[in-house]
Amino acid sequence: MFTGIIEEVGKVSTITDKKIIISAQTVLNGTKIGDSISVNGVCLTVTKINTNSFDADISPETMKVTAFGNLKTGSAVNLERAMSADGRFGGHIVSGHIDGLGKVKSILKENDFYRISIELPAELAKYTVKKGSISIDGISLTIADIKANIISVSVIPHTFKNTNLQNLRIGDFVNIETDILGKYVEKFLSTSDNRTGISMEFLMENGF
Repeated sequence: MFTGIIEEVGKVSTITDKKIIISAQTVLNGTKIGDSISVNGVCLTVTKINTNSFDADISPETMKVTAFGNLKTGSAVNLERAMSADGRFGGHIVSGHIDGLGKVKSILKENDFYRISIELPAELAKYTVKKGSISIDGISLTIADIKANIISVSVIPHTFKNTNLQNLRIGDFVNIETDILGKYVEKFLSTSDNRTGISMEFLMENGF
């Protein structure tokens, strides 16, 4: 499990459809083979540790559902080690399992802050709420506004400077993980697949 608080921006040294090698420093501290590291929001297992880099395997499913296909040698990637039991929960619950891709529609500078708008597929947009949490390329961000299936996030200078958001361009695709709580609520309240006895009639009668 991760929190969406980026520890370091690494660089891709090598990437194929089966393997990635990332240059890093901070996230290597205390890391062992078999540990998990979030790379642009994707949970990867460390298979080899080098002096200033680590290796990880990439599954066909990961290549299919993430923006890893757009990475190349020299690409900047957001890195975060899995949360330790005694760590501070500074962001929100991030599993490292990408739901899909978002497309950057605009990047506006507002004084020292940046407002980034991202278009989401309809099946992901339904899990977003204003002031709710979302993970964009592994970064825990708060949704400032929603218009149809386009969300906007307001990014503080520190986050913009210390993540790969500063490299984004209009039209780029980013990895999206919606708030896991929304997906659980949908599952529990689903009238087609639950054993709670909750129905649409029950919800309407009780003011929902």
